[in-house]
Amino acid sequence: MHGNLDLILTLTGGLAAALAFGYVTQRLGLSPIVGYLIGGVAVGPYTPGFIANQELATQCAEIGVILLMFGVGLQFHIEELLAVRRVAIPGAVFQIAFATFLGCLVARGFGWSWSAGLVFGLAISVASTVVLLRVLADNHDLHKARGHIAVGWLVVEDIFTVLVLVFLPTIFGRDGDGANLWLVLGLAVLKLAVMITFIVFVGGKVIPKLLGHIAWTRSRELFTLTVLVVALGIAVGSAKLFGTSMALGAFLAGLVVGRSEFSLRAATEALPMRDAFAVLFFVSVGMLFPPGFLTHSPGLVIGTMAVILIGKPLAALALMLAMRHPIGVALPVSFALAQIGEFS
Repeated sequence: MHGNLDLILTLTGGLAAALAFGYVTQRLGLSPIVGYLIGGVAVGPYTPGFIANQELATQCAEIGVILLMFGVGLQFHIEELLAVRRVAIPGAVFQIAFATFLGCLVARGFGWSWSAGLVFGLAISVASTVVLLRVLADNHDLHKARGHIAVGWLVVEDIFTVLVLVFLPTIFGRDGDGANLWLVLGLAVLKLAVMITFIVFVGGKVIPKLLGHIAWTRSRELFTLTVLVVALGIAVGSAKLFGTSMALGAFLAGLVVGRSEFSLRAATEALPMRDAFAVLFFVSVGMLFPPGFLTHSPGLVIGTMAVILIGKPLAALALMLAMRHPIGVALPVSFALAQIGEFS
């Protein structure tokens, strides 16, 4: 009973704070995301007053990320992502390398070890797919050329992050010899390839038939339940069986369903709570932020912000212009990458 009350209080308090601060930031001409983050700080453990349960908020936020990524997959086609691979793959690799280098220099400047600097640089080198999608959707850019490039760029970064999360413990582990490193990397790449192949090809044959069979029953509840089970099941299966991110698995599941005749129905009927749970993601991130750290280490904060807000977009802009993309596409994509990811 106490656990149920704690969950209700966390949901109510977190959503209420997000509503209040989101309304204020919207009225000020800022993105509501800023208000959601501030709302998370307000109900977090580092500020006085009501304190939400951070673990419960994070778990609810995971559902929001899964549903949001599944919804984006519904609206995209594999052909659209493959069409931007020539800029998304080299762009993501170059920007990650450049931002990691800058982050490592900042960390070293404050006395951190090279290994700590490398992890810190990698953490701030990738951007958040969730933030990007919300910004693109709010500005109606999701289905424009810059939206396709930005999403493809972030999918490459998500895949890279999966490999990093598998690779880093071996690099810094006590038994991290060279042969073991390559073995771990090879297995990680193999698992990722098997997962993508299984979801796209096997799921592409099974899932549409399953949805068609359920749609034949003419039960709206059963159809909604089926789509949610597909989204959550593939996301969780990707993490448990293949060691990848649930967000990436959910995105691939959305791509599969999006290629079927039930994509529009799945988007309109099965994801009504997507936005509410997605808001909890930003609230849970805000709960992690200790405001006192701003005065404790202002130099480190400023240096990190410089890498994120200046270094990363400049690297992306330079590469896109070098590849002869118009400034009207290069600038929005570059600015959209001036943030860090949920993996960070």
